[in-house]
Amino acid sequence: MRAGTLLLLGTIAAASAGCAALDHMMCTPNCRTQVRNSSSLVSYLYPEGAPPPAQDSVPELHVPLRVGLAFLPSRGGSGVAQLDEAHKEMLLERIRERFASRKFVSEIVIIPDYYLESSRGFEGLAGVQRLYSVDLMALVSYDQVIYTSDTKASLTYLTILGAYFIPGSVNDTTTLVDLAVVDSPTRSLVLRAGGTDTNQHSTTLIDMSRETRHDSSASFDAATNKMIDHFDTALLAFEQQVHEGKARVHVVARDGAHGGGAGAWSAGEIAGGIMLLVLARLRRGGWRVEPARRITSAGWSSPDCE
Repeated sequence: MRAGTLLLLGTIAAASAGCAALDHMMCTPNCRTQVRNSSSLVSYLYPEGAPPPAQDSVPELHVPLRVGLAFLPSRGGSGVAQLDEAHKEMLLERIRERFASRKFVSEIVIIPDYYLESSRGFEGLAGVQRLYSVDLMALVSYDQVIYTSDTKASLTYLTILGAYFIPGSVNDTTTLVDLAVVDSPTRSLVLRAGGTDTNQHSTTLIDMSRETRHDSSASFDAATNKMIDHFDTALLAFEQQVHEGKARVHVVARDGAHGGGAGAWSAGEIAGGIMLLVLARLRRGGWRVEPARRITSAGWSSPDCE
């Protein structure tokens, strides 16, 4: 009689929790399940599996830049780990707001990821760039893994009390969000940065699906915030390298003036060089400085003429 009561309680609890909970109850004690959802920059740019070649050309960046911003298409995933389109748009908007005010950026254009699904590789990416008339593509990729395991307490609540009272499962969520700026014509990676997040907490069987969805969403938010901070730091370092002529890029203003990078001179550096040259010639007596003159009704006069 007692065994029948326990079986009934277990069945009712499973029915209340839904099919996912029923599957979980059939798992052996201390079992562990995994749900994964990801996109990959390397898999997208090199769909045939060939390794990235060594860079043999230098990107030329015409500032201010018009940049396309998009999530890379997902490689799959299921259920609670899926990053929905509304959440993607919210994260992209957060990235755009952070970097849209940079002086070398004229506009950041958010591009839906379905434009990138039909054609992969640098050729497909170049087609998207032409379609949106952008100079560079900023591509967001991610990898999230959610582990769910039973704790010892779960045995008690599954066999005696049901699914409502004792927390019995642990969700362990790990997320990586990466932002890479790519120049399609030269097939070059201009800049990248990533952010990670890990969280873990216990949940009841009845709340497992809801809590897992919450953990997944919160982990994407946290990892994106860290990625934005890291990208901001990397961008400041990149700007300094461009100013010093150490960056592997040519920066050219829209009017054709060089702005720095890979040996190019900035406008400030050119002006400074001219000033140094003038001072050097004056010190050597190479140029004679004439006293200033003013114009009178009678014509030109020297400063000490009355």
